Amino acid sequence: MTIINHLEREIGQWWDAAASYYQKEISGDDLNTVHYGPFGSSETKLNLLGAVKGKKVLELGCGGGQCSVTLAKKGAICTGIDISEKQLEHAVKLAEKNSVRINFIKKSFSELDAFPKNSYDIVISVFALQYAERLDRIFRSIKRILKQNGIFVFSIDHPFYLLVNPNDMVLSESYNKVGMVSEKEIWPDGSNHNFFMYRRKVSDIVNGIIQSGLALQKVIEPFDRNDKVWGSGYRRKLVHRITPTIIFKCAKT
Repeated sequence: MTIINHLEREIGQWWDAAASYYQKEISGDDLNTVHYGPFGSSETKLNLLGAVKGKKVLELGCGGGQCSVTLAKKGAICTGIDISEKQLEHAVKLAEKNSVRINFIKKSFSELDAFPKNSYDIVISVFALQYAERLDRIFRSIKRILKQNGIFVFSIDHPFYLLVNPNDMVLSESYNKVGMVSEKEIWPDGSNHNFFMYRRKVSDIVNGIIQSGLALQKVIEPFDRNDKVWGSGYRRKLVHRITPTIIFKCAKT
């Protein structure tokens, strides 16, 4: 049974409304490799997951399914969860189009304890955990569901990038201001939407990983100059000064 709190429901509704545009205009279906985020490089270059054939993989916030489908095409046994029905509809169609079987489930980040202990070799999340309220709980849950020596790789918005106004290159936000960020949006069609995400310091993320008992192996701040997948809408002047993506690799040791 899916149990979703008020904020998770709001986030899911925003993504339901945005899914069609996002999948058409922003999230490219390059299924040759995992792309970790805006200008954030790829699995081909970073080799964070290693060989995935035969591995059980859980993707958190799978969206339109691009990462799960890519890994399934390489022989992984994939499960993807997301809170947006519309995103999952795209994911199912993408898997069918590429003749791979993936278990896509509508589930929130707060429901990870529904998965059995020691059941996955890899947990991955690409640009999704900024929508999670309690990273500490998620990290503990991931440690529980990972097999021994399993790995957890995730990418999010780089906290520094979010602080600078790309229009005038001025530091417009305080790095010390953390927690939920909300914004009322009016879209080109005149419709109103509430956008929510969570802002954190790098130290908050690192300490959350350490406190969960996971071993932090790498922190990567990549800059891939030629981003043809996620690059739309990002101001190059700011991107060339602060990478928009930060990646963490952890393990259950």
